[in-house]
Amino acid sequence: MSARPRALMLSACLVVVTAGCASGDVSTRPAAGSSVVPPSASAPSAPASSTSAAEPVAPARRAGSVVTPRRPTRATLPSGRDVRVTTAGTTGSGVLDVPDDVDVAGWWRGGSRIGDPFGSILVAAHVDSDAEGLGPFAELLTVREGARVRLEGDGLRQDFRIGSRRLVAQGSLVDDGWIFDASGDLRLALVTCAPPYDASRGGYQNLAVVTAVPLGPPEAT
Repeated sequence: MSARPRALMLSACLVVVTAGCASGDVSTRPAAGSSVVPPSASAPSAPASSTSAAEPVAPARRAGSVVTPRRPTRATLPSGRDVRVTTAGTTGSGVLDVPDDVDVAGWWRGGSRIGDPFGSILVAAHVDSDAEGLGPFAELLTVREGARVRLEGDGLRQDFRIGSRRLVAQGSLVDDGWIFDASGDLRLALVTCAPPYDASRGGYQNLAVVTAVPLGPPEAT
């Protein structure tokens, strides 16, 4: 297996991901490269009532109190495994700079945070590497609808329920608002690489995109 690419591609408004994903029964062979491309500037802009993904949003108000949004620093996957989450920007070519370490995920800083009232929280990680083998996000290839994921960050946590798992071809996804959109209800998108793996074509050919919705408002830890 050739060494996997180091970055996931993201485009300006929607995410372009190249990581392994599964829909139904798929090979458990780790996906070698992943790329997420954030929403591009050419993508449709969010409604005037919503906040740009690149700008901080106002604190969410819940039950008479104000919640200060926090970036995620840890994710607890359905298996119970904790994954450290760091901030991920984009490279000069617009590719999401996902951490090289398969045990660490990257939160796209252009997206929403824990406690934001709307938009997509995007967290991506490599599915494997030649040196480290399978990473925690490999379980996204077989995760089931209804499973729970928890995000935590600086005194705040929020639980999410997985609603879908789809296999998406590597490339720009600027038209796929279900993956990333700065407007609409808050949701979580977890992304990693998925089979098939073709070294002659650069590695994994698909991304596994898992979407989840909040089970309730964020809570103080």
